[in-house]
Amino acid sequence: MAKQTKKEAVAYCRVSSKGQQKDGTGLDRQEEIITAFAKKKGYKLVGVYKEAMTGTDADRPEFAQMLADLLSNGCRVIIVERLDRLARDLGVQLQLVGLLCSKGVTLFSADTEQDITVAFSGDPMLKAMIQVQGVFSELDKSMLVKKLRKARETKKAKTGRCEGRKPFGHYPGEAETLKRMKQLYRKLKDEKRLGFYQIATILNKEGRPTRKGTPWYGAQVSAILKRLKLAK
Repeated sequence: MAKQTKKEAVAYCRVSSKGQQKDGTGLDRQEEIITAFAKKKGYKLVGVYKEAMTGTDADRPEFAQMLADLLSNGCRVIIVERLDRLARDLGVQLQLVGLLCSKGVTLFSADTEQDITVAFSGDPMLKAMIQVQGVFSELDKSMLVKKLRKARETKKAKTGRCEGRKPFGHYPGEAETLKRMKQLYRKLKDEKRLGFYQIATILNKEGRPTRKGTPWYGAQVSAILKRLKLAK
């Protein structure tokens, strides 16, 4: 990524599922809208960051990578299509925007052409308006969750079953990683058992990604092994 000129920015595009990421339509649309806004406002896009991550989760690898890049290269502007692409959950919105404000990073919403960080850090009325936008995004998310839950309950009532998210190890390529994870966790005689962080580090070094294609973290390894009742 090039060193910053006065009018440089990056795009952040997010969809809420891996399927949408593979489909590409949601991410492509967001990038087009952001690109048009950047051109209108005289910004040169020097990077586009895309990820499939739930809007209620503040722990996002691609977002973290983007922020790390900005802090190292001097660029200080992020553009999203709209605020709920940053996060649909109000609490996560406040957390992420507050983080950007603390780092001196400007966040623009392309659909409203609003400087979100100024709204949060300066004008109390604008801050309240942004919070209201977040409330409605959160309400929309809650309504969607209820709608999906109702559909699952209806299907279960008709068929007696309703499949949820498949556990790690179900899909092609995951079984070998799961086998390796269990192998690493197994305690050998007279040796100390490896910790979850150590196992995650080894899996990453061996080039064994998570289902989302991201690096492993100790908490993920712990959750899988506890699900298998191998760890406490």
